[in-house]
Amino acid sequence: MALGDDISIRQTGKVGRITLTRPKALNAMTYEMCLAIEKAVDGWVEAGAVDLVVIDAEGDRAFCAGGDIADLYASGKAGDHGFGRKFWADEYRLNAKLANLAIPYVALMDGITMGGGVGISAHGSDRIVTERSMIAMPECGIGLVPDVGGSRILATAPGHLGEYLAMTGYRMGPGDAVLAGFADVQMDSADKASLIARIEETGNLTVLGEFAGPAEAPALAPHLDAIDAHFSRDSALSCVQSLEADGSEWAQQTARLIRRGCPLSVACAFEIVRRVRETPTIENTLREEYRFTYRSMSDGEFVEGVRAQIIDKDRNPQWKTAPLEKVTQEQIAAMLAPLNEHELDPAGGN
Repeated sequence: MALGDDISIRQTGKVGRITLTRPKALNAMTYEMCLAIEKAVDGWVEAGAVDLVVIDAEGDRAFCAGGDIADLYASGKAGDHGFGRKFWADEYRLNAKLANLAIPYVALMDGITMGGGVGISAHGSDRIVTERSMIAMPECGIGLVPDVGGSRILATAPGHLGEYLAMTGYRMGPGDAVLAGFADVQMDSADKASLIARIEETGNLTVLGEFAGPAEAPALAPHLDAIDAHFSRDSALSCVQSLEADGSEWAQQTARLIRRGCPLSVACAFEIVRRVRETPTIENTLREEYRFTYRSMSDGEFVEGVRAQIIDKDRNPQWKTAPLEKVTQEQIAAMLAPLNEHELDPAGGN
């Protein structure tokens, strides 16, 4: 099955194969691609047609740089919030299915993997990074929060690493991705085709050991104590104030990185990680995230964030609530309040 020039879905023996084929667009995932992946996985599982699924992507720059948000921006700018709400509900339903899949799901996260790309890879049973991998959840920069179930990985990362990654959007190399729980093993990108061929030939994952091994040393390892000290505070603002009171270059750079994000998003991302840590199921995670994304256009700052970072590229968003000191607990509570009849059902979408 092919979906235009965007994705290739096929079956080789007892292996289901999904390849993202938009390398010039860094394999950004469209709404149609999301639905196609869900349909394929549902079909394979219901028919018992495959023993495992492998997802990869064309090109050497990116596995998937995130969701293709051009349509989301256009609809939101026009005052239509329904398309975005449906897009996120359907995408999150796919994320939940992949997290709960009864068969192995192997993701080759070679290159840039961000946002929506994390959602179709990091919930798999076998997550593989390479020396080219760069994993990030940078949503606070565009007025969103880390979503697609990524908050569960952040919430279960060692110590308070999850708050740090959510608030800064830090770009993890392969070592950091394994440390934080976004990936399992590292392999050489040059061996990717050979690994897939061996999986297709054998139909099982024991061949992973021929190619994958421990990841390189994580760059964040020397900073873990400082991360725990600063990000164990009781609010996003107190974390930033703690960093700014620390005279070290690392703390000052980290604070500046957070200050560049949307203050409302930063405050809510922190709160979501804390909430999910108490109940770290994929279903609870996606419900918490959807409460924010559902409101991100109507009550949040998503449209302005996308305008500044992606459309006009002036990198000068005019946030309605700024700086972080002006974000109130009432605003955070309102963005993350239950949606009642619009609450996300991760098993059925909305």
